[in-house]
Amino acid sequence: MPLTRRRVTDTDALKALAHPVRLALLETLVTQGPMTATQAADRVGSSPSNCSWHLRKLAEHGFVREARGHTGRNRPWQAVSQGLDWGEPDADPSAGAPDRIATEALTDLLVEREVQRLRAAQASRDTEPPAWQEVTGLASSMLWLTAEEAADLRRDLADLLQARSELSAERAAHPGTRPEGARLVSLVGWLVPAGPPRDPEPGARP
Repeated sequence: MPLTRRRVTDTDALKALAHPVRLALLETLVTQGPMTATQAADRVGSSPSNCSWHLRKLAEHGFVREARGHTGRNRPWQAVSQGLDWGEPDADPSAGAPDRIATEALTDLLVEREVQRLRAAQASRDTEPPAWQEVTGLASSMLWLTAEEAADLRRDLADLLQARSELSAERAAHPGTRPEGARLVSLVGWLVPAGPPRDPEPGARP
């Protein structure tokens, strides 16, 4: 099924999401499917009452909503979108200081969350089955690229992930479709300039 994505540019919404518990709750609903605050509490390591409060805050900004077709106090929550983008890549930096601060705060929180996940996986790697030990690891490359080539590479990676993400979204919504042995995995990547622009070396071709 097609993935739904949301671009978040509102400063208040960015600030609301930049909280460890809220980010964990939203991730849980996206990857595990609808669940109640009590069920989510078991997965994010918090209390049901605290999760319920944070879920309502996420709902105020349109990140989650109560799942349809349920009644009573323990109604499950569901994510509104399977993916999020934030910030305005083409915005004028001088005109968007508050948004930039909120955007960077959310990005920093996400990066730190993934680094912690990587460290936890490294610490427990020896306890994993051999097949999972083999596929767990890092990949890194330093490449000489033009901005246009970097954009092409980013699109290629996005297209590859899109296909996998659509399959994963189906498995999140319908646990019975998950094949035996399927596990939730984390794949993180970024493409950034490695330092400031440099003048061409003497004698280099233009």
